[in-house]
Amino acid sequence: MASVELKNLTKSFGKTEVLHGIDLVVKNGEFIVFVGPSGCGKSTTLRLLAGLEEATSGDILIGDQLVNNLEPKERNIAMVFQNYAIYPHMSVRKNIGFGLRTSKLSKADREKRIDEVAEILSMTELLERRPVQLSGGQRQRVAIGRAMVRDPSVFLFDEPLSNLDAQLRTQMRLEIKKLHQDVGTTIIFVTHDQVEAMTLADRIVIMKDGHIQQVGTPSEVYQHPKNIFVAQFIGAPSMNMLTGKQVKTGVQLDGGPLLKVLPTNKTQNSGNITIGIRPNALTLAKDGDDVLFEGKITIVEPLGAEALIYVDLGYANVIAHVPGYTPPKTGEMVKLTAPQQEIHFFDTESGLTLRQD
Repeated sequence: MASVELKNLTKSFGKTEVLHGIDLVVKNGEFIVFVGPSGCGKSTTLRLLAGLEEATSGDILIGDQLVNNLEPKERNIAMVFQNYAIYPHMSVRKNIGFGLRTSKLSKADREKRIDEVAEILSMTELLERRPVQLSGGQRQRVAIGRAMVRDPSVFLFDEPLSNLDAQLRTQMRLEIKKLHQDVGTTIIFVTHDQVEAMTLADRIVIMKDGHIQQVGTPSEVYQHPKNIFVAQFIGAPSMNMLTGKQVKTGVQLDGGPLLKVLPTNKTQNSGNITIGIRPNALTLAKDGDDVLFEGKITIVEPLGAEALIYVDLGYANVIAHVPGYTPPKTGEMVKLTAPQQEIHFFDTESGLTLRQD
């Protein structure tokens, strides 16, 4: 295991700078997930760590060692790619052992190490099979085993689940999380899927346009987003956003009513306010509740025990959460409410939260 530190890391391709001074410390044994839209720089950061690309400036440390000028094989890292890249003519045993081909271990020690890794991955009974005889999830486990057998200080995963179907993705998420719990090696994982990020990570690094937007635990980035981008990127469905202007008694929504709610942060802002409410916090109002919105249901999306309703307020559209057994119907007029603590305020100009921490 080893810690990883990135210091003012930049990367340019020609005249185009794609990473703009990345600073990050990954603790020894931590599971870090980089997440963000395509082109945000997450895979480039991983390739710089692996030594597959050269940094334009800045430093990369693995443990206490500066690795900028080290070849990939000298960094004691192992990388698992989106493509399994396993050899179809080799057995599972030989594919896993391929990572030891240049090691100084004896044949007996290599076989012992392969058996240990296969047991951790529950693949002992599959060792003599060829890849064509395996499922997609089993092939991905072979790729992970080939990385594990080298006993690296750091695992790097580059969107390893994106080629799997939904059921296999869920299964492999659980297996990777269990692997980390069992082995404890530092893992840096890249994905565009925020569900993967939320379920796997000790901490999430959210990126946009080559900048880190926020670093925090899944709970922190979900409950306390630092800006509008993070608030909308994390969480499915995306957070409802309504714009307005701050007045003495609340927020006057653009084209809509006055909401008698105010941000708790008294610091200076532009006066242009964006209100954010997650769909699971926006529910049907009961007698005695403070009604925030009234509108007509345009779509009902059943999800089993719960349902999502899409509501046209006249000046904006919002998504709310209702019980799934007897949801309201399309065309019905509804009143919606949300707890005060679940209402997020952002300065529209800067996009930054106005939350008082």
